[in-house]
Amino acid sequence: MITMENVTKYYKTAAHRRYILRDQSMHFKSGRSYGLLGVNGAGKSTTMRLISGAELPNRGRVSRNVRISWPLGFSSGLNTMLSGKENLKFVARAYGEDFRRVLRFVAEFAEIGSYLNEPLRTYSSGMMARFAFGLSMAIEFDCYLVDEITAVGDSNFQMRCREAFRARRQKSDVIMISHDMLTIKDYCDVALVLIDGNLVQFDNVEEGIATYMRLNR
Repeated sequence: MITMENVTKYYKTAAHRRYILRDQSMHFKSGRSYGLLGVNGAGKSTTMRLISGAELPNRGRVSRNVRISWPLGFSSGLNTMLSGKENLKFVARAYGEDFRRVLRFVAEFAEIGSYLNEPLRTYSSGMMARFAFGLSMAIEFDCYLVDEITAVGDSNFQMRCREAFRARRQKSDVIMISHDMLTIKDYCDVALVLIDGNLVQFDNVEEGIATYMRLNR
């Protein structure tokens, strides 16, 4: 389970504080998958980073007692001065995974060839996306965080992403951001709509989507 307890998150601007979350508590239960919805600028990606631990709240706490992924395709935590292979070794050791298995998986999945031996700073945006998604799929998690990443690459790569992710979904939960409501319906059984710093939960996904659509008019 992932738990948010009285979480407040804001950013200071010249004139005021811009609130993302205002004193929010939420229990993300194991065995359920959540779609995170909200209009552009509502703070969905920031909320996802709070859940992952990539950002900290101003007040409150987020606790996790399951193995949770970084947001899929998230590459900001990788060292661009190191090669792809060196980054894989670091992440594999951090998560207690066998480096050789992770390397084989990413090499086959990402199909970037000898670039695995080159610094990440030499990668194109497409290559980086393939590498980051392959690394995300190389390690099994109890809960995957997804922020629109299934749209990267060409149509063949997108299909492989969806197939790999569906295989992981057989045993794992998802917290997902997507502007594609069919994707939300396909993967999620709970909708969370972020409205003015408040997370409103809908156990009926259709009702959550309807609320989001009204806000997005």
